[in-house]
Amino acid sequence: MEQMVKKQGATEELKAQDQMKWVRLMINIKSSAEEIVVKNTIYM
Repeated sequence: MEQMVKKQGATEELKAQDQMKWVRLMINIKSSAEEIVVKNTIYM
């Protein structure tokens, strides 16, 4: 998940500048990570 955060640019600087954008990015990253885990669990 840390790699996804870096790739998407969800930095502490962004959090300070635009909290809503940071929250949207983090929610997207969390959803993507959960989807990956579910797919790997079901299909492996």
